[in-house]
Amino acid sequence: MVATAAASAFFPVSSPSGDSVAKTKNLGSANLGGIKSKSSSGSLQVKANAQAPSKINGTSVGLTTPAESLKNGDISTSSPPPRTFINQLPDWSMLLAAITTIFLAAEKQWMMLDWKPRRSDMLVDPFGIGKIVQDGFIFRQNFSIRSYEIGADGTASIETLMNHLQETALNHVMTAGLLDAGFGATPAMAKKNLIWVVTRMQVVVDRYPTWNDVVNVETWVSASGKNGMRRDWLIRNAKTGETLTRATSLWVMMNKLTRRLSKMPDEVRQEIEPYFLNSDPVVDEDSRKLPKLDDSTADYVHRGLTPRWSDLDVNQHVNNVKYIGWILESAPQQILESHQLASVTLEYRRECGRDSVLQSLTAVSDKDIGNLVNLGCVECQHLLRLEEGAEVLRARTEWRPKDAHNFGNVGPIPAEST
Repeated sequence: MVATAAASAFFPVSSPSGDSVAKTKNLGSANLGGIKSKSSSGSLQVKANAQAPSKINGTSVGLTTPAESLKNGDISTSSPPPRTFINQLPDWSMLLAAITTIFLAAEKQWMMLDWKPRRSDMLVDPFGIGKIVQDGFIFRQNFSIRSYEIGADGTASIETLMNHLQETALNHVMTAGLLDAGFGATPAMAKKNLIWVVTRMQVVVDRYPTWNDVVNVETWVSASGKNGMRRDWLIRNAKTGETLTRATSLWVMMNKLTRRLSKMPDEVRQEIEPYFLNSDPVVDEDSRKLPKLDDSTADYVHRGLTPRWSDLDVNQHVNNVKYIGWILESAPQQILESHQLASVTLEYRRECGRDSVLQSLTAVSDKDIGNLVNLGCVECQHLLRLEEGAEVLRARTEWRPKDAHNFGNVGPIPAEST
């Protein structure tokens, strides 16, 4: 249709011939349906056999007969308008729509090409699922720091970074083709009702990203003893390459039906061993023993913590990232306002579920509690326990004074954006 319209613009249709006009005139003088017409003295007279009724339902109607209409000069010609250059033009709106469609399709194809040049500040697949690099051992993924992931000082929270670590671990398993039922379980694990659980984790934060930063997260796995696995992470600023966070963790298997730890079956080992990278942990192990706190040794206690439905993962226990938020519930307010979490060591002792009620205990190590604001680095010991006393988590946190440049990185949000 578009081609026809375009062709008619350059090759106009010829006007009717004289013979065609004559035939049209003769057709107009034919006797149709009892209507007779003849020409006399240059005037046109029409006689009709049918007459319209003068009344309808007893009411007079003012209908005009064809003869009266002719006398009044109300006759309209049925011949088409003369052919001109204007009315021979095609439907330009259709042609314009076709051209627009072609350009939009070409633009879409152009945007999908990977070889087209990019600006230096543009990233390849900045928000995709990531990819496996370095001979299949390391998984890499980018994340953008959202406005709802930052705190009052304009930097990302520790929970945000921990969520990025967990997300890349799961995406690593999925991209490698090993993801089956469960939270990161391989096909052989699913057959034996096994799931991964983390037993120990160390996170060191050198610098926190700010709003609208894009961070690059890399993760890989290594063997840890006969029945365990170690997973490491590196978080960098995607634009500058600066290392922001380092983390290492130890994982073991648990039967999701009995909720007991399990040895690693040979079938599972054969699945995951090809992905093990022979490397040292990115964080030096903190071998210091984490002390057990109680009401007499804790400086701060927060009671009555309960999981929400959204805190549970697909394995029906509280997500391990949630524990960090709980231990910080009992941290001194002065430290939270004047200091920044520099590192955290976590030892997971027990899982907790939907109906658990917990207590968070914190002790400040060898410091003057009344003068926390003016202190330099601060170390705290933490314990998360069930209300009846069973331990869920032991932890150690190290804090450094907040840098002055961390404030003011994010300006006020415009009113029209809120």
